[in-house]
Amino acid sequence: MMNDENKEKQNSAETESLLQKPVMTKILLTVIAVLLICILILLTIVIGRRDRSAEADSGLQQDIMDYAESQQETGGQVLDEKDVPVPGQEPLTEEEEPEKEDEEEPEEEPSSDDDKTAVVVDIEDENDEAYTKEYILKEAYPFFADNRQDAIWDLAHLKRYVKLSKELEGTGEYYYQGDVDGDGKPNGTGLAIYENNSYYFGQWSHGERSGQGTWYRYYIGQKNKTNAMGVYMSHSYAGEWKNNLPNGQGAEHYDVDISKLEPTRKIMIQNVVGNFTDGLYDGDMYANTTDYIGNVQEWDGIAQKGVFKLWRDMSAIGECSVWRYREDTNVCMDIDKSENKNQGIRELLK
Repeated sequence: MMNDENKEKQNSAETESLLQKPVMTKILLTVIAVLLICILILLTIVIGRRDRSAEADSGLQQDIMDYAESQQETGGQVLDEKDVPVPGQEPLTEEEEPEKEDEEEPEEEPSSDDDKTAVVVDIEDENDEAYTKEYILKEAYPFFADNRQDAIWDLAHLKRYVKLSKELEGTGEYYYQGDVDGDGKPNGTGLAIYENNSYYFGQWSHGERSGQGTWYRYYIGQKNKTNAMGVYMSHSYAGEWKNNLPNGQGAEHYDVDISKLEPTRKIMIQNVVGNFTDGLYDGDMYANTTDYIGNVQEWDGIAQKGVFKLWRDMSAIGECSVWRYREDTNVCMDIDKSENKNQGIRELLK
């Protein structure tokens, strides 16, 4: 009896086991199917991305080719910063686009003294009422204060400056800009414009040039004895002043146009340095000269209130040896005997 019951239990367990096997198989198949579906989906996504990437690469390549072609057509021109649109700003149309300014010519290097031309620069209307003496003095002052020689030269040759100086011809007056005393007279530092295209910038004392200062005269449109028939282009003195004249140590300078010097007229004084008394050479003096090819020579002289000591007796032929060549003291520079007086800054002497 017991054996029969056991057999039945065993058969029942075996039957349940057989029934469970098909269920497990279905579950496994389902899982496998789901996994395969996921794998297919992933593959689809990956392939899609590759296709899009390939398209993007192809588009980029095309853009690069298009850009290269456009560069060839335009000669390789690159956009300037000003051509790049600003966010929020409407691009300019052809009608609205501002005209480009002409390209500036490269600035020429400042010319040497030998290249200067003593002519008036005609760039303005000489009757322009805006060019008052106050305007011109204010315009010129900083260039004189900074001792900008090339700029001063250029200004002095402008029509408005030549015209203003000519207004003073024969008046004995001058136009002034600078410090003044209680009576309104120049006192301190200031700039004055005189007749004959002449200027003074420096120190003043109660209406007189006194202290350190520089005087200039420009020979504009002149060809006469005063400027050695056009050889000299300008004349200046820089140094000590008193009683309106050079008094003390200073230096006189000429701008020389050597192109106007002939071989037979081979030397012209360019600089004289030493002591001055009321505008006259007074004491040990140094000078240098230039010739028609630009050679510079140095000379010594001794003067007493405008009269030179003679280095050799040339009275028999009416000449005076007033300058002695430094490299060969047997060589002298002679002047006419009648001229050995009042030797100094002739244009400042009364």
